[in-house]
Amino acid sequence: MDYTKNEIQKRTGQNLIIFILIVLLIATFIVSFTIGRFPISLNQLIKAFYLRITGNEALLKDTTQSVLFDVRLPRIIAAILVGAALSVSGATFQGLFKNPMVSADILGASAGAGFGAAVAILLSLGTVWIQLLSFVFGFAAVALTYAISKAVGRGSSQMLVLILTGMVVQALFTSSISLTKYVADPDSKLPAITFWLMGGLSSITMNDIKIVLIPILLGVIPLMLIRWKLNVLSFGDEEAKSLGIDTTKMRAITIVCSTLLTASTVSICGMIGWVGLVIPHLARMIVGPNYKVLLPASFLIGGIFMLAVDDLARCLFAVEIPLGILTAMIGAPFFIYLLLNGKKGWL
Repeated sequence: MDYTKNEIQKRTGQNLIIFILIVLLIATFIVSFTIGRFPISLNQLIKAFYLRITGNEALLKDTTQSVLFDVRLPRIIAAILVGAALSVSGATFQGLFKNPMVSADILGASAGAGFGAAVAILLSLGTVWIQLLSFVFGFAAVALTYAISKAVGRGSSQMLVLILTGMVVQALFTSSISLTKYVADPDSKLPAITFWLMGGLSSITMNDIKIVLIPILLGVIPLMLIRWKLNVLSFGDEEAKSLGIDTTKMRAITIVCSTLLTASTVSICGMIGWVGLVIPHLARMIVGPNYKVLLPASFLIGGIFMLAVDDLARCLFAVEIPLGILTAMIGAPFFIYLLLNGKKGWL
């Protein structure tokens, strides 16, 4: 009876935390519209959305309409999607590899996607091609990692070989990015490649959101549906097989979905580090290691974090700061803090 009562209290507490996170995400979403170099009051925001919904947006000032619906709305949506996708991908990889130090790009997805985008910029291709090539090369990097590990790894060493192979493939594509930058025109192409690789959402449009929304949903939804099985996989293959779970199939599904999330985000905003490493740790400290609650919490916290960081990026200085720089400056010290004070939350 006491055990059941404790379980009920624990689930109630977890549900309350998820509710609070949803409220925080909505609050951050609303506040993000009001801040920036063109400040907009809450009353103006409510009026603008009301006129937009009722089809009377012609009554809005052109500047207000452009700032809200052409600049800030797609950027805010993109920040939530990117933060949520990277966090879910990172949490999934950490559970899959049973290693809290694993991040979303462990199999080379980020480096591969970055190389694809660098090649597209070098060849003066359009935005669609940048997204397409980064997406294709991100998947190609993971496919190469998986193929080599399958050929080399045997038995219990297969997961270790997969991680080591991922590190090698990541190094290969990182060096390829450096080579691309080396041969790029230093006056035009090199600055464009460098700035894109730093990560940012300044050029996001609603068309970009439409392109990336489907792959992100295809990555998030399956992981949410099978998230309870990640708890079993974290115990090891033998225990998972004894409970009737096809570990090979589950591992393939989780890798494909997580890679889909990572490659999708890199394709629209560049390489943004630390989110997939830090946010899952923070979520574990708040809701515990149970993936039934951990993945939704990571999704929400990741969206809140990236939205807040993007607000800082566009408001902190007169010149916008690339997101990759800010996430590293915030994520690295915060991760050290987690290392020193949060060990109990990871177990």
